[in-house]
Formats: sequence, C-alpha cells, structure tokens
Amino acid sequence: MVSMSALRVLIVGGYGTFGGHLARLLADESRLTLIIAGRSEREAERFCAALAAKATLIPAAFDRAGDVGAQLGALAPDLVVDASGPFQIYGDPYGVVRAALARRIGYLDLADGADFVQGIAQFDAQAREHRVFVLAGASSFPVLTAAVVRRLARAMTRVDAVSAGIAPSPFAGLGLNVIRAIASYCGKPIELLRGGRKAVGFGLAESRRCTIAPPGRLPLGSRCFSLVDAPDLRVLPALWPLRAVWMGAGIVPEIMHRMLNLFAFVVRLRLLPSLLPFGVLAGPKPVAL
Repeated sequence: MVSMSALRVLIVGGYGTFGGHLARLLADESRLTLIIAGRSEREAERFCAALAAKATLIPAAFDRAGDVGAQLGALAPDLVVDASGPFQIYGDPYGVVRAALARRIGYLDLADGADFVQGIAQFDAQAREHRVFVLAGASSFPVLTAAVVRRLARAMTRVDAVSAGIAPSPFAGLGLNVIRAIASYCGKPIELLRGGRKAVGFGLAESRRCTIAPPGRLPLGSRCFSLVDAPDLRVLPALWPLRAVWMGAGIVPEIMHRMLNLFAFVVRLRLLPSLLPFGVLAGPKPVAL
C-alpha cells in the first residue's frame, strides 16, 4: 500500500479541459505529487507554471501511441488517471490499461464511450490478482446517472425504464477530445434497449424535448436532448431489470445542436462516412456537451 503522503498521480491529458480541471481540484492537496502529462511537454510546463499549487507538480511528456510501458516505468506513478480520450478511436484503446496492470499501478479514466467502458470488465481478474483497481467511466456518464437512479428507485418496487440526459451550462469549456468523441458517433448506430429488446438508435439523429423542473423550483424551460453513445445504455440494464434505456444531451447553444442533428442525418444517410475528420476543425469553444 502507498501512503497518501507519497502518492504520485499521473494525469494523462493533464493540461487539457477535463484533465486540467482535475489537476486544479487536486492542486491544494500538499500530500500529492501530480505528474501533468501529455504529448507536449512544453504545454505541460506552461500549465504547471500557471497553477498555484500546494501539491508537487511535475510536467512530463506522455504519448499513448509510443512505448507506454517504458513511459510509465520512467514516471513511476502510483495511480494513472487517463483524461486523454476519446478512447474508442485509438488503435489499442486499452493500451494504457494493460501497461498499468503489468506494473501493478492503479488506473481510472473519464471515458464515456459505451463499448470502451463495458469492455473494462475483461481486466477484472488480473486487477484482483495484482491487488489494484481498474475503473472506467468515472465521469458524468455513467457514475452520476447510476447514483441518481439508485436514489430515486429506493421507494419503487421495480424500475422498467430510464430516460436521462445531461444539460450543461453554455459557459462550460468544451475540449477537443469531447468534440472528437461527439463526432465519432454522430449519425452512427448505437445499441440500446427498447421494449425489453436490443434495438438500434442513431447518435444525435433522434431527439426528445423535456422541461427541466426540479421539485420545489421554477422550471428551467424546455430543452431538446439528442441521443448520445453513453455507457449507461449498457451499465444500467445490468443493475436493474429494465425494458428501456435512453440517454441524451441537451447541447447548447441550440443552433449548434441543430447543426449536429443535421450532420447526424447526413452521416446516417451515408452522404458522409463520418464526422470525425471534421472534429479537429471545431477546436475548443466556450460551449458544452
């Protein structure tokens, strides 16, 4: 066991939108050593120089397309947090997981791709043997959704269907990796559960309009949610005997949402093979999914 006073945390994608936010949240913990890593060591150095921290900060280069095992050996972390997705588009999406397990290093990620998160179960036996944990999907989807469903279901005799969505602030940052993840499944078939049977929907091509109205509060107004490829589509039916699951995102501003709906239909009709090549053109913008 590693004591908290000596814990070295490697954040892959540590100067990106989500990895950087995590680093800022952990920076006040003086007992941590945070290794801020990404493909550009210069960017990692700039991030560390701008961050007022009680934790020890170490900028580092880390390329998941290179020799991941050798890089982990050189950096010697006790824990790897991978925030460099979208994992589902990499040649070997579990390369960092395998390398961490081989060195008995704990691993968790912020993945939100259904196939990737479901596939993490293949490492359970090896992780138990090495007495380390391997966690995927430590993000809004599916962790928060499952927690909310569990809380709401306490007084219910059964749960037949779950329909949920994420409605972020328009002022939240949208990183390039999130854009690429959206582009990777836009208009593509997504496996989900309808009427107790496996069915297929198409990412961002089907929508539902909902009014967000927390009990005892004024409604936030009607918002359109479009189908997303979230791990909840696979995880929740394994936790409850559900007959239907649907997950959406209320993308803002709405003009961007409508544009993505249009592109989804273009991809679904095979007029474009994929939106992924255009994802890098969008770049980080002050909007959110």
